Amino acid sequence: MSASSTVRPLDPRLLRYARASAVYVGLTAGIGAVTAGLVILQATVLADVISGVFGGVETEYEWALALLGLVIAARAGLAWAQEVAAQRSSAAVKATLRRRITEHVAELGPSWLGTERRAALTTLVTSGLDALDGYFARYLPQVVLATIVPAAVVVCLFTADPLSAVIVALTLPLIPVFMVLVGLATRARTRRRWRALAVLAHHFADVVAGLPTLKLFGRAKAQARALREVSDEHRRESLATLRIAFLSALVLELLATLSVALVAVGIGLRLVEGELDLRTAVLVLVLAPEAYLPLRMVGTHFHASADGLAAAEEAFRVLETPLPDRGDSRVDPGKVALTVRDLEIRYPDRDAPALARLTMTVLPGETVVVTGPSGAGKSTLLAGLLGFVFPASGQVLAAGRDLARVDPVAWRAGVAWVPQRPYLLAGTIAGNVRIGDPDADRAQVAAALARAGAGDLDPDRPVGERGAGLSAGQIRRVALARALARVERRLASGHGCLLLLDEPTAGLDPGTEERVRAELARLRTYGVTTVVVTHRPALLPLADRVVEVPLRPTPTSRPGRPAGRPAGRPAGRPSTGVLA
Repeated sequence: MSASSTVRPLDPRLLRYARASAVYVGLTAGIGAVTAGLVILQATVLADVISGVFGGVETEYEWALALLGLVIAARAGLAWAQEVAAQRSSAAVKATLRRRITEHVAELGPSWLGTERRAALTTLVTSGLDALDGYFARYLPQVVLATIVPAAVVVCLFTADPLSAVIVALTLPLIPVFMVLVGLATRARTRRRWRALAVLAHHFADVVAGLPTLKLFGRAKAQARALREVSDEHRRESLATLRIAFLSALVLELLATLSVALVAVGIGLRLVEGELDLRTAVLVLVLAPEAYLPLRMVGTHFHASADGLAAAEEAFRVLETPLPDRGDSRVDPGKVALTVRDLEIRYPDRDAPALARLTMTVLPGETVVVTGPSGAGKSTLLAGLLGFVFPASGQVLAAGRDLARVDPVAWRAGVAWVPQRPYLLAGTIAGNVRIGDPDADRAQVAAALARAGAGDLDPDRPVGERGAGLSAGQIRRVALARALARVERRLASGHGCLLLLDEPTAGLDPGTEERVRAELARLRTYGVTTVVVTHRPALLPLADRVVEVPLRPTPTSRPGRPAGRPAGRPAGRPSTGVLA
């Protein structure tokens, strides 16, 4: 990653993407200014009391001690306020970044998500952003204090003892220089540690998802060894980062100690020779460590924030990924003609096109069945109709408008879709069906399940992640019920609906398949536009048109019927034509 994309101590992108951080920075600056004043006041009071006691000045020191107590209490109160503000700001920033990342990923769509490691993204928006706590609670306050306190202390020292002020001013920059050198090494190590964590999360998720298959083929132990190797790599990177953290803390402490010692030696020699009074000497000795302390703490807490900075850098990479061009036209998918014209879709990781130069038309209220060999691009065609992927060439037109110029949110609101591999969320069957119609009551949910051939399933039955606890056929029927709930909602509101089905009867027994076929026939009478991808002949009699997607880029037509001609039904089954 380029240096320009590196997260700085106070990155403007953090202020831009999370407004709560701007308020917190302002509050921290105010607390830092007050803290600087209290530090100088505390040193002044101590110098007055100590010099007065050792100088034999007879006066009442109760007021001075009371003031000193108030200063110490005020500094403690400011530290408490800083901690509370840091925790609240950190929580607000993390919530904002998580929301914006989720929204941005949703807008980027499945085509972009397919190029990313999903486990790494999950780690980013969970434990990754949690590491920002150290950045806000420890590192950022010290950065602000390191900007304000040393400057205020040097100015105060210059009015009391210019020579000591010059020594402090010359030695202070040495600490940031060493911090930069340490930071460069830490940044590289932290990036490697973050990558190791992402690989570990991705590998672990894959192993858990495929554990039954691995056990069946006797590969579980091999994967356990691979997982152990990945874990060891993460452990090594973590320990290497900790080693740098401990060594850097030692270096910074030694440098600050030597700098304070240099000031102390000069003060002692001039005090013995009578060139400096006791009050000034005490004031300088008390203030000098306070000048170095914030810089030392920045170096110490930098390592605690390194994981958060790495996570923020990754978050900004996602948020700054440019969105595809979006249109603002609105059309009803179920009431317009769809035209696919010379459509070719390619994926970045493949040389051959996923879908090669397909032409077809779907009229409002028609049922079009798409067939073809596996791998020909039928599912990709549905992804193109959904707007999930974009053409490398050709067009998808809705009422003559390029689908790329249509508002994708409004378009998908009018589409019901059953993918080839349906995904169910953890919860209940009813909860998954209500994704299609959030306002559906229990009776409507039960009706949708019955129409999908899943009337035997209890709507309140718990469902695990990815439909765990249900068979493949049950998952497909629940997904179909979800799509039918969306269709019924659209029809009830007077709108049309485009129903996209990818292998809707796969894994279903003949009786259930017949019920699904009857439901599709019923929807046809209501004018629902339907595109069905299938290898099953039972759904072919429903088709107004059958489109065959060829496996090879060069399309061919079946003999006996020109490509693109609607199929007749003299024998109860439509003839098929290739539209290319």
